[in-house]
Amino acid sequence: MRLITFVHDGKEKIGGWIDQDRKIVDLARAADLGGQSDPAMASMLALIEAGSAAWDRARALIKAAPPGAVISTADCKILAPLPRPTQIRDCLTFPGHLQGAAKIQAERLINASPDPAKARAEIEASGRLEVPKAFYDFPLYYISNRMAVVGPDVDIAWPPYSQTIDYEMEWAAVIGKEVRNATKDTARDLIFGYTVFNDWSARDEQMRAMQAGALNLGPAGGKDFCNGVGPCIVTADEIPDPYVLDMNVSVNGEQVSSGNSSGMYFKFEDLLVFLSRGTSLYPGELICSGTVGGGCTFETGMVLRPGDVIELEVEKIGKLRNRVVAPHIK
Repeated sequence: MRLITFVHDGKEKIGGWIDQDRKIVDLARAADLGGQSDPAMASMLALIEAGSAAWDRARALIKAAPPGAVISTADCKILAPLPRPTQIRDCLTFPGHLQGAAKIQAERLINASPDPAKARAEIEASGRLEVPKAFYDFPLYYISNRMAVVGPDVDIAWPPYSQTIDYEMEWAAVIGKEVRNATKDTARDLIFGYTVFNDWSARDEQMRAMQAGALNLGPAGGKDFCNGVGPCIVTADEIPDPYVLDMNVSVNGEQVSSGNSSGMYFKFEDLLVFLSRGTSLYPGELICSGTVGGGCTFETGMVLRPGDVIELEVEKIGKLRNRVVAPHIK
């Protein structure tokens, strides 16, 4: 299923995309026309929490939808598929992102040095361009702001305290079942589906927080203002191998970087095992992948400007498009 949250005739609903995403099956309406209203079809979180029987019913309604429950996508506003996730945990899984960030930082230092050749030799000899060995010990993550979620085709307001905004090309697994102390054998069955995730970042504020002496309590306000999610949740049964998916970024219609989900050192199953040790994960949580290698301007060296349109696309899921606006930047 390709599940969405949308607004039609002023009402927020959930549905399933059909006909190459040109049409929507209104799931609550389909259930009503089938002679049995269903509270599980009231919202995406209600559907996820209702469990596998409700998922099967949604699948059947989408497959054989009554004509009166099918509407045109063009007549609707598409929201984030999960407007208020139960929780958002953003992890660091792509070593390629660390390598790319280290390289761009090194080039800046080299270019600013009075002796670039010497600076380059010293940096290369120091090992600073390598992925830190600690990365491979266990997954790092932080809890993000689940109340600051936006969907596709929404303008992203550049924070007034920032002069440098950045996108981060990520994707996320949506938890479908409550779990505590998950095992590697059972972890895949806990995933309801997948979606595209944009970890919007105010880089200058993030760096200020993370370099605040020995405190290092970042990313703080650098990550707190916006999380892009969408355009849909593709249920796990539709993606039998989630670790072969292309991940592309376009800015103003021009592709600027590409990657693949195969670059994840820690897979979603690894993350679920780690994150559920001695605690519970709940339906509707987003477990995010962290940035794919090359998936942000911090790595590519680009500079985003007010009015730029950023599109993040994950194969089999879709494209998450947003424009950045910044009234405080002239």
